[in-house]
Amino acid sequence: MTTASPPPVTQTPVGKVITSIEALQRERESFDALFKPKTIAVIGATDKQGSVGLAIMQNLKTFRGRVFPVNPKRDEVLGLQAYPNIASAPKKVDLAVIVTPAPTVPGIIGECIAADVKAALIISAGFKEVGPQGAELEQQILAQARRAHMRIVGPNCLGIMNTSIGLNATFADAIANPGNVAFISQSGALCTAVLDWSFREKVGFSYFISVGSMLDVGWGDLIDYLGDDPDTDSIVMYMETIGDARSFISAAREVALNKPVILIKAGRTAAAAQAAASHTGSLAGSDDALDAAFRRCGVLRVNTIADLFYMAEVLAKQPRPKGPRLTVVTNAGGPGVLTTDALIQNGGELAALSPETMARLNEFLPSAWSHGNPIDILGDATPERYARALEVAAADPNSDGLLVVLTPQAMTDATATAELLRPYARLRNKPILASWMGGDSVEPGERILNEAGIPTFGYPDTAARMFTYMWRYSDNLRSLYETPVLGDDRAIHRDEAAAIIAQVRAGGRTLLTEFESKRLLAAYGIPTVPTYIAETEDQAVDRAEALGYPVVLKLHSETITHKTDVGGVHLNLCDAPAVRDAYRLIKASVSARAQAADFLGVTVQPMIKLDGYELILGSSTDAQLGPVLLFGTGGQLVEVFKDRALGLPPLNTTLARRMMEQTKIYAALQGVRGRRPVPLDELEQLMVRFSYLAVEQRWIKEIDINPLLASEERLIALDARVVLHDPRLTEADLPRTAIRPYPVEYVGPWTLHDGTPVTIRPIRPEDEPLLVEFHHTLSEQSVYQRYFHPIPLSERIAHERLTRIAFISYEREMALVAEKRDQAFRPHIIGVGRLIKLRGGQEAEFAILISDEYQHQGLGKELLSRLVAIGRQEGVKRIVGDILPDNVGMIRVSEQVGFTCKYHADEGVVKATLVVS
Repeated sequence: MTTASPPPVTQTPVGKVITSIEALQRERESFDALFKPKTIAVIGATDKQGSVGLAIMQNLKTFRGRVFPVNPKRDEVLGLQAYPNIASAPKKVDLAVIVTPAPTVPGIIGECIAADVKAALIISAGFKEVGPQGAELEQQILAQARRAHMRIVGPNCLGIMNTSIGLNATFADAIANPGNVAFISQSGALCTAVLDWSFREKVGFSYFISVGSMLDVGWGDLIDYLGDDPDTDSIVMYMETIGDARSFISAAREVALNKPVILIKAGRTAAAAQAAASHTGSLAGSDDALDAAFRRCGVLRVNTIADLFYMAEVLAKQPRPKGPRLTVVTNAGGPGVLTTDALIQNGGELAALSPETMARLNEFLPSAWSHGNPIDILGDATPERYARALEVAAADPNSDGLLVVLTPQAMTDATATAELLRPYARLRNKPILASWMGGDSVEPGERILNEAGIPTFGYPDTAARMFTYMWRYSDNLRSLYETPVLGDDRAIHRDEAAAIIAQVRAGGRTLLTEFESKRLLAAYGIPTVPTYIAETEDQAVDRAEALGYPVVLKLHSETITHKTDVGGVHLNLCDAPAVRDAYRLIKASVSARAQAADFLGVTVQPMIKLDGYELILGSSTDAQLGPVLLFGTGGQLVEVFKDRALGLPPLNTTLARRMMEQTKIYAALQGVRGRRPVPLDELEQLMVRFSYLAVEQRWIKEIDINPLLASEERLIALDARVVLHDPRLTEADLPRTAIRPYPVEYVGPWTLHDGTPVTIRPIRPEDEPLLVEFHHTLSEQSVYQRYFHPIPLSERIAHERLTRIAFISYEREMALVAEKRDQAFRPHIIGVGRLIKLRGGQEAEFAILISDEYQHQGLGKELLSRLVAIGRQEGVKRIVGDILPDNVGMIRVSEQVGFTCKYHADEGVVKATLVVS
């Protein structure tokens, strides 16, 4: 590394910096205090038989640290000296375990804060689960903890285990076996049941965490922490409620690429959500919406407790499949049939054997073999026949994974077969699973396979289900990081849309008319059929004459939701008398079925020939996740067919296509029975713009386009409905999206010193191709000064790396790019600035990289200044950055923006620090 003398640095008031550093340091240390404490105080410790305080003390005998019982009524507990309060403990306490009655806990938390305790585990019950008084106690606790940067697990929980340090701060019967799986549960009772099951099944854990009410530490915090933990290979969870959905999704999306996040969510068969005013609301059940959320962040959802741990084992031992096609090698037909059923029912496919594979199998298999998949090699199969069949099947490019099934027949040598399969435990890019059916006779073979890294299952249908889970998990991750196509948002007029909504709200209404709804869609570039309001018969005829026949008349009303329910739609009107008759009939029908005041006239529209497919595109508000999108088969029978897929906004083109693929209508949209396909690329872009509408216009509660007519020639919204949130709500009361939308508020123009105009904006997934081009413009010196070591261009532009750079969670980090347009209006990225929040969210780290051609143009300073402004707005208290000593330009820029720069000889870097006020 190039060395240089330390540059001159600017001094700032030391006290202010140290105070901020100490507070932020505490934030980071609190999690280690929770899960890796060196000292523990048990407040409420006792030797009373049958008490939680006694159970905790007994379980902490395995803890490789110091334990201080706190009880003013005891001199000692289990032979350990007891202390009247936590302030009396002879050594600083990392973790306070609280088992006293709920009303005492707020005061105890205050004492812990005064004693500089970093973390608390509240076992006690009697909080929000018992009513308003308990909820008030929780708020008192939380307010104190937030001010002191203390982190809390609980209340009303079983406790925490960390097997690597012998920590068992629970009232369970025993500590878990050591392992590499972290288990988190919202149910304490389920924790004890899983613990008992794990002893029988010989499953081990790195951590065993009962979260209780999740007053403070939630799913996102735990996923973050365990994602960084070297002792944890996978995270499995039992969830009852998602809590802070944005935190969960953001953390899971970050961790899932490196460690599997697997969960079972209770409530899958709960009663459907209450009927909503829109079709979308009635079709988008909350559990289905959660499934969409899990897919979006790469989390695998399973249905049974056993599947949780099966999948943790399988994903730890075998590579993820590239597709859903499984090849089965078996010595019996019956198990092959059962396997096929389980595979297909769970979304997998049987691999079609290639002609080359068939020919190779015919060379050595008996003539009576199945000549297809499953590959039945017959009951007299020798270990050698098994091994050779597996080798041939594994080489077939049509296969994405393999399952070997063995039934113990008289000629079967289960142990020798397992030995010969050992070399295939690590097939490249293909998982291999096994089902050794039987009892004691196959157990030695199972042990051989498991030790080799081939997961075994007692029944092949279970193995097939695990393969489909593996594929689902792999597909979820693939969807996250496929590079989408860049859309053109110049058709979006956000201010116009906001004005339409503001006008409706000013009138005290929550329901937009069809006319207003279509104007709103048009503001987001969604094609709509021309629509004109007519308040009299004569106006209706005039509008129809101007449009040309045939036309459609629809009810114009500010109060009626579904027009067809009140006879409010008349189609294919071919002349003026038909228009007059329709006008009168609509008016009369509305008066009879609703109220005369509900009739404000009609809208007149051209009759569109329905020569395409009727789709529905909608959004409704989920109580846990905020806006949830729906796409599927539309029309009047939309709720009968229920062919739909859900997704979370905002979408990109890849995610839009994934939603389409989940529906049955998708096959028709691609072209069927001589019909040409609809323009799917255009449909993707339309869905993306619609998703922006759903998240950017936050007053929208529900919105339907039904039908959205899709044909070879066009996409057009024929009808639309929009419902707004209660006008009595404030902006702060509106539900937020589960995934933070693209931060358009940080988009703005700027000009380089040489007069070149640029746009500075947040990065987006579609930027990956532009980043490839950007890295071609960087010199080796620029790369070295940014990354502190040389990185070959091939590595810098690898898809796997750039997806992580471009596909960011705006909740966790902000990356700004400077975009320059050439004479052909093609975009080019010439600079990137990044602000990454550290755990706790109040500290962030910055990095800047500028294309060599555009250095010394003021761009680095502008990017850093904007990052500081964003950090301030996002609640960041301190921004830091490491700079090489010879990078004098970056040091000077940092100081100009207000950073303190100090050379650290032990690390060989200059540390830039800014306390954000």
